[in-house]
Amino acid sequence: MLAYVAWPAPVTMGALCRRARPLTSPSLIGPPVPALLDLATAPEILDSALGTMRIALEYLGTVAFAISGAVAAGRKRMDLVGAVVLACMVAIGGGTMRDVILDVPVFWMESPSFLVVGALTGVAVALLARWHPPDRLERFRIVQASDAVGLAVFVVVGTGIAIDAGASLMVAAVLGILTGVGGGVIRDMLANDVPDVLRNGQFYATAALAGAASYTTLLWFDVPRTVVFWVPIVVILAVRFASIKFGWGVPTVGGKRVDVDAPHGHPDIGHYGG
Repeated sequence: MLAYVAWPAPVTMGALCRRARPLTSPSLIGPPVPALLDLATAPEILDSALGTMRIALEYLGTVAFAISGAVAAGRKRMDLVGAVVLACMVAIGGGTMRDVILDVPVFWMESPSFLVVGALTGVAVALLARWHPPDRLERFRIVQASDAVGLAVFVVVGTGIAIDAGASLMVAAVLGILTGVGGGVIRDMLANDVPDVLRNGQFYATAALAGAASYTTLLWFDVPRTVVFWVPIVVILAVRFASIKFGWGVPTVGGKRVDVDAPHGHPDIGHYGG
């Protein structure tokens, strides 16, 4: 049997600190708070916060895209049903194509609330258009602003979903771009228009490409996840708003940009694309 030793054996500073650490640490401005925080839960907390933020932004993007779809229906003098259909198509079209390609459950079939939000937004815009014509919304660039927000959100969310599904970085970037622009292509085809993404030369698909590329590049360099999430959104919004404000864009075939919806085909009036 070991005899009792009056003096403890030498201990390291780390062990001494661990022995002396209290169960709670005093707070300078309030009651004691737990001091022992399980650092292993920090990634889970961050993932949960980013997941909640992503869902919130998905709904924001759904509303933003649905507004552009309903206004496009108003330009074509469609009825309430047409406004709802176009609002829903632009809101869920890109994500639907992404999920079909990835062979995963289609997002709005698992969460029909996205479809409901798109439809309700279409109804709201259609009713508002009875008192405030769509051209007033376009005059204040509300449609372009909401479309830019929807593009930024859907590209980032779509790229992240593709990566979570096991896609490579390059494939994920392509699917992110498809998520952002696919719904608008369907909207314009239903409205019997040349898709905005293919005309007028402004930075649209280019902005989506810049955002998806920045997302995958930041992920490649293993930067913090909050940075990976927010920087591409800022990049897309900056490129889109700069293109809208200053008329920056890619070269067009045949010279000046022409809006095919503008009266008499006046050049440099118009929409977004390219």
